Amino acid sequence: MTNTRIPLLIDTDPGVDDALALLMAFNDPRFDVVGLTIAAGNVGLDHTVANALKLCEICDVDVPVFPGADAPLVHPARDAAYVHGRDGFGDTGYVPASRQAEAEHAALAILRLSHEHAGRLLLVALGPLTNVALALKLDPTLPSRVARCVIMGGSVTAHGNITPAAEFNIAFDPEAAHIVCSAFPQFELADWEAVVAHGFQHDDADRWLAADSPRARFYAGISAHTRAWSKAGRGARWHAADALAMALALRPEWATETLERPLAVEMAGLHTRGATVVDWNRQSGQPDNAAILMRYDQAQFESLIQAALAAK
Repeated sequence: MTNTRIPLLIDTDPGVDDALALLMAFNDPRFDVVGLTIAAGNVGLDHTVANALKLCEICDVDVPVFPGADAPLVHPARDAAYVHGRDGFGDTGYVPASRQAEAEHAALAILRLSHEHAGRLLLVALGPLTNVALALKLDPTLPSRVARCVIMGGSVTAHGNITPAAEFNIAFDPEAAHIVCSAFPQFELADWEAVVAHGFQHDDADRWLAADSPRARFYAGISAHTRAWSKAGRGARWHAADALAMALALRPEWATETLERPLAVEMAGLHTRGATVVDWNRQSGQPDNAAILMRYDQAQFESLIQAALAAK
């Protein structure tokens, strides 16, 4: 019998917000998560791999985990342990998963899975784009086999969250982001500014996380540090960046406004390294490579999160 489920490959650096996005993906029966390719980003690679394995165990899913890049392509970058905890999962001291990661490198897994699911593959990139860039350098024809590429990253009017102009994922490895954004003729982008526009109330999140489910209990524990940091620094709303990108990937029909424009990544600016430069007025003559999410149905977004936590 033909498998009608959509093959979904997630490149990620778990990370509390990545974990919520993965819960959403695992919870959607219309998708077959064919692999998690893991990079350093929010924290170091040993932690991000361990976190991916643990989340698979908590959700009782048999998804292969492929370790990848342990550093940016060129320049060192600081992680986000101050947000996610030193281990990326809130320093809860969880018992490591019993299963092991795969031996195959993430970049090679991306290419292999793109051939196995050619023309149908949904590639969702939630972290720095180092693994995808490596895959593209090995095989520039990768985009021809990807049905959709959804990226969480960037800050399309330069309201950055790690520098004045840049968002964390892109700023962590601008060279990789340049390679990816230049190679894909079109990708879908959920940027930091869209994330800020789609925050949800901490009180609502607290209620969802009080649900009597293993997923909600585990996520409540690993996200406590991040939620406290967010309450102290960002006020009444919590912003789950990777969850919004995953919502766009799983349910694109709930996007109420997207804009297509040329987008390039700045690699050398004194004040703007890692910035995503959008040609809003199409002055460059370059093709529209980015479909930028502007508005998403907030109620539907929150319903996806609640369902992922088994809170509804």
